[in-house]
Amino acid sequence: MSSRKVVVTGLGALTPLGNNVSDFWNGLTNGVSGAAPITKFDASNFKTQFACEVKGLNVEDFIPRKDARKMDLFAQYAVISTEEAVNDANLISDELDLDRVGVIWASGIGGLRSFQEEITSFAKNDGTPKFNPFFIPKMIADIAAGHISIKYGFRGPNFCTVSACASATNALLDAYHYIKSGMADVIVTGGSEAAVTEAGIGGFGALRALSTSNEDPQTASRPFDATRNGFVLGEGAGALVLEDYEHAKARGAKIYCELTGGGATADAHHMTAPHPEGLGAARVMEMALQVSGLKPEDIDYVNVHGTSTPLGDVAELKAIEKTFGEHAYELNVSSTKSMTGHLLGAAGAIEAIASIKAMESGIVPPTINNTQLDENIDPRFKLTLNKAEKREIRAALSNTFGFGGHNFSVIFKKIEE
Repeated sequence: MSSRKVVVTGLGALTPLGNNVSDFWNGLTNGVSGAAPITKFDASNFKTQFACEVKGLNVEDFIPRKDARKMDLFAQYAVISTEEAVNDANLISDELDLDRVGVIWASGIGGLRSFQEEITSFAKNDGTPKFNPFFIPKMIADIAAGHISIKYGFRGPNFCTVSACASATNALLDAYHYIKSGMADVIVTGGSEAAVTEAGIGGFGALRALSTSNEDPQTASRPFDATRNGFVLGEGAGALVLEDYEHAKARGAKIYCELTGGGATADAHHMTAPHPEGLGAARVMEMALQVSGLKPEDIDYVNVHGTSTPLGDVAELKAIEKTFGEHAYELNVSSTKSMTGHLLGAAGAIEAIASIKAMESGIVPPTINNTQLDENIDPRFKLTLNKAEKREIRAALSNTFGFGGHNFSVIFKKIEE
């Protein structure tokens, strides 16, 4: 393996808690819920009538109207969050070799709204095929990576990862490998999703995966709680600039931390349910530690996948016990989905940012809405419930798991100069 070290030099976020990293982090540490009644369509006939939507965003503040009209919302979110990350990294300069900068971007679904609108319009007409010429390029999941490269002229590796709710962590790990192998010096990575549509709410609702607590949306996402009844759909994007350490040092970049590595496994068990004993989840965390050259005792915080479903929450904690042994009860563990909802293909990106900010600030964001711990959860876990907690974090592990049994973990560590 190459001795190259991969570091994080830029962050960008567009979330239900705020439209930049600062507002996102402020919401997380203050235990704010991003859930509210759906505004993007009339949801009154749906079993679930709320979601964690992005709020107060004027897309034309970032993207000219004529360009925005050719982009699905998930691609607009990608471009907007990337702008913050690229600026944060102070990346653009005459000295930057654009052939050595890539984009590896994630989306679990891609342009769901564009697909829904075009098919609905066709079904309502007389059968004459009248489709928007931008239908396909708006819808395809890889187009966000394309838009980012076109805007900045990045000519390095460029593609999309699709592994359901694990897509963004999949992208981070791929980006890590491209830099580590020497195929690129810089990769802009992350994920975006905009699935709060009739098809998105209806489809996940049909699976009985969504909470139906319409009377009180802000308490609906409650991982680890005995009364939880499903996840809350979210939308938005997270962007990270990953860079070769020597490249970052040479240009005097601010360095947040090191991405030491990660793991990828499959449950090989069920289409939508996790392995009940968390076997795939345990193996992916063990792999992440091994690749990173770290011991279980080196990790201080785990940002769990924790979607607020009974099967998933319990299986993941079993996996943590298997991986970390007695140290499992010394870790701080929290699910920030209790505040952001589940951003599907973007989840891994914003949770990576949450992990990095936790390490930078020494503050563990909480799992909110917990009033009655599930009796199947070992009470020895430090679950950081309801209120943020101060702790020095040397290294943080972030998990994401997807339908199909896809498991990804990444580890961030304070940089050693």
